Amino acid sequence: MIKAIAVDDEVPALSVMESFCSKVDFISLEKTFNKPNEALRYLDKFPVDLLFLDINMPSLTGIEFYKNVKQNTMVVFTTAYSEFAVEGFNLKAVDYLLKPFTFDRFNQAVSKVHEYFNLTQQKAVNDQIYLYIRADYSLRKIAITDILFIEGLDDYLKIHLQNQKPIVARMTMKTMQEKLPANLFVRVHRSFIVPLSRIENIRNKIIAIGGESIPIGASYEEAFLKMLK
Repeated sequence: MIKAIAVDDEVPALSVMESFCSKVDFISLEKTFNKPNEALRYLDKFPVDLLFLDINMPSLTGIEFYKNVKQNTMVVFTTAYSEFAVEGFNLKAVDYLLKPFTFDRFNQAVSKVHEYFNLTQQKAVNDQIYLYIRADYSLRKIAITDILFIEGLDDYLKIHLQNQKPIVARMTMKTMQEKLPANLFVRVHRSFIVPLSRIENIRNKIIAIGGESIPIGASYEEAFLKMLK
């Protein structure tokens, strides 16, 4: 599901956008705003995947608004003035809707959004297949599916791998955690990160993986159990 918001100083235009989005099963229009500054404050707390953004707004133009968005967010610009199209596409807009637009034209735009979203999601998955770690004076390529668990040793990490010798790298646990896909790996102790798929069983706050016993730290237990649910 693609999460979106719509920003337009004209309330009737927002009503049209709500109606059109309700007819598309892959768009979730989270909120609409007729005041750009309120929308920017919302985005600081609740990032979305897509903006439907009017260009010609009196308090803050859509172009200025988009330049102030901190996240990497797709945008479809809407406006009654065709002369703004070039600048909109210079900002890498997925599409540009000239008001008044039909549902068919809207559907064409969001179909482009859907295609682009799927491509970026697939790229993100592909990027997560391997890690590149500097160890033993070389750059080592590690398949994340081979990782049994990661052990912290002061300023070093020991990456335990299936049917391979462990790799020791000079790196902090925090840096390693940032490299790993957050939906697949979890830190369970100040000295251990584990892949969820490798957990064989949990008993008395001890995780079994590949014949090894890994403790669950008290400060990590709550977040770990939430991930399991």
